[in-house]
Amino acid sequence: MTLSPTRVPTTGVRRLTATLYGYAFLDDFVLLYPVYALLFADTGLPLWQISSLFALWSLTAVLLEVPSGVWADTVSRRRLLWIGPLLTAAGFALWVTVPSYAAFAVGFVLWGAGGALGSGALEALVYDELDRREAAGRYARVMGRARAARLLGTVASLGLAGPVLAWGGYPAVGGASVLACLVTAAVATLFPERRERPAGGHGGWAGTLRFGLAEVRGDRAVRGALLLVPAVAAVWGALDEYVPLLVRDLGVAESAVPYLVMLVWAAVTAGSLLAGPAERLGTRGLAALLAGAALALAVGAASRTVAGIVLVGVAFAGFQLAEVLADVRLQHRIDESRRATLTSVASLGTELATIAAFGVYALLGTDLAHGTVFAVLAVPYLVTAAALTRARTSRR
Repeated sequence: MTLSPTRVPTTGVRRLTATLYGYAFLDDFVLLYPVYALLFADTGLPLWQISSLFALWSLTAVLLEVPSGVWADTVSRRRLLWIGPLLTAAGFALWVTVPSYAAFAVGFVLWGAGGALGSGALEALVYDELDRREAAGRYARVMGRARAARLLGTVASLGLAGPVLAWGGYPAVGGASVLACLVTAAVATLFPERRERPAGGHGGWAGTLRFGLAEVRGDRAVRGALLLVPAVAAVWGALDEYVPLLVRDLGVAESAVPYLVMLVWAAVTAGSLLAGPAERLGTRGLAALLAGAALALAVGAASRTVAGIVLVGVAFAGFQLAEVLADVRLQHRIDESRRATLTSVASLGTELATIAAFGVYALLGTDLAHGTVFAVLAVPYLVTAAALTRARTSRR
């Protein structure tokens, strides 16, 4: 049977999005997430060694972010998307079969490398495949739903980790995590990709990086879109690690803390699902979204009440939505042959800015309550909103 021309793109888009949502869910469906710090402590590692493992993980991501993005523009992006989970699976297997500081360190390097391979490659593949089907306008909605699928994967892993740990201990949790990574890799092979060879023809890895950076220097719109990604993503990406501490400062029972944290992440999931309709906001609307979310964060955190935690959830939903929209603006402005490279450059900026936000939080948190630190760190979003408004006015 011959499909009509109008149905071919729809069928292709459905295959792409179904694969993407499954990949996103499984990639974050890792039962080790909520318990790996306990594994390290139960193995006998002191706090400084555990902290050094987290630092090694971050350092690996920073060092490999851009090189892996450039690689994704010179080879098959689909290939990198299934290699990455296999590296992560190998790291998790090491953790539970030979638990030791050395094994944990190697595992974090493998996990960081696996994550870096997918960063940039996934966004580039999805955008270009949608574009080939004349559906690039759906990118915001599709990626918003993909982020929601990731959050659902995280929530599911949080819910299952406890029972599985009680049933089979760390080997069972680790085995389930390895299995999830293997299934993720299998799903990645289903991604459609017409581009199997370099599209840019700029002299391989070094040439692709050079031309990508030249595009950033020479195009003000690209440069602004690239800088907007870390400006939106970094601070709230750091603050989310401290939400349990913010909740506990309310004086609620320890047993209530996870439920209030889940309330915040339910709001974040809702924010992801609004990405499609919100793409119509434009620059002024994005500035208003950031300003409104910043005010909700400051008021909610400073109030130190349960109702305030609801406002923090609303703020995080706004930041998540703005993060998707910032990625959309970047993808619309960059060339296909350098898409993964520049997406990874933006991700590198986010990683570095997030590390800086952790440092600022640690500095402020020595003398101030968590609610006060949250409120102070809402200020960068007001600055970003003002910069967006000024940039729009200057273009008139």
